[in-house]
Amino acid sequence: MSTTYSTRNAWASGLMLFAAAMLLTVGLFQILQAIAALANDDIVVRGPEYTYHFDLTTWGWVHLLIGVVLMAVGAFLFTGAAWARWAGIVIAVLAMVANFMWLPYYPLWALTLIGLNVAVIWALAVVEVEPEFTRPAP
Repeated sequence: MSTTYSTRNAWASGLMLFAAAMLLTVGLFQILQAIAALANDDIVVRGPEYTYHFDLTTWGWVHLLIGVVLMAVGAFLFTGAAWARWAGIVIAVLAMVANFMWLPYYPLWALTLIGLNVAVIWALAVVEVEPEFTRPAP
C-alpha cells in the first residue's frame, strides 16, 4: 500500500510542479505578447476586420493582466496553496479564450499558448492531493 501511495504522491507532486512552472511560462509569454501589442508598431500585423476586433492597446492590456495573474497563481502553486489549483484552472481557461480571440493576429502563437494552457488545465485537474491526516504512516 505504501508503494502505491508513494507512486501516486510522486505523480501528484510532479504534476503540481509542472503546472506551476507552465503557469509561470505561459504568464511570461502572455506578458511578452502584451508588450508587442502595446508597442503598437510593426510587430503585430493588422489583418481584415474580424468578429473579435479590438484596439491593439486593449489587447495589450488584456494579455498583460492575464499574464500577471497567471504568474501570480503559478507562484502560489509553488507554495502549495490549495486555492491556487482552482484559480489556475479558471485563469488558464480565460487565457485560452483570450488567445482564441487573438487567433486572427498570430494564429500559430495563439494556438501554441492555447495548447500550453490545455496542458496546465490537465495537470491541475488530474492531480489528486490527499489531506495530511489521511496519509499512511511511513
